[in-house]
Amino acid sequence: MTHRVVRPASWHEDEGKLRQVREAVFICEQNVPVELEWDEADKTCIHALVEDAEGLPLAVGRLLPDGQIGRMAVRREARGQGVGGAVLAFLIGQARQRNFTEVWLHGQTHAVPFYEQHGFVAEGDIFMEAGIHHRMMRCVLG
Repeated sequence: MTHRVVRPASWHEDEGKLRQVREAVFICEQNVPVELEWDEADKTCIHALVEDAEGLPLAVGRLLPDGQIGRMAVRREARGQGVGGAVLAFLIGQARQRNFTEVWLHGQTHAVPFYEQHGFVAEGDIFMEAGIHHRMMRCVLG
C-alpha cells in the first residue's frame, strides 16, 4: 500500500532516490538513452519525491526555473493510485508559490489525458523526444 505524501527533494541529498525512479521508468521501461536522461538542470530544479512507508522511492518530478515540469515518473507498482497526480499538484503548487503565471511540459502522448485532467491544454503537433511521441502542454495558473 502506497501513500501520497509528496515532499520536496534536494538533488544533493536525494539524488539516489530520484535516480532510482527515473532509471526504472525512463531507462529500463521506456528505453530512454542514459545520456538523454541526465542533465545539469537537475541541480537547479525543484524536485518532488514520493516514498512508501519503508522509504522506497515511488514517484518523482521536477520543476525547472523557466516553469517547465519534467521527468514525471511513477514506478509501475504505484501507478493508478493517485501518486502521479499528487506529484503534479505539488509541482504546480511550487510554481504558484513562486508567482509563475503558467507551467508547461512535454507530455508523452499516452499521458495527455492525465495532464488534461489537471488543467493542461495540448498545443501544436505531436513530436518525438528521446524516441517517444510527445505533445507540448500548458497550464495557466490563475
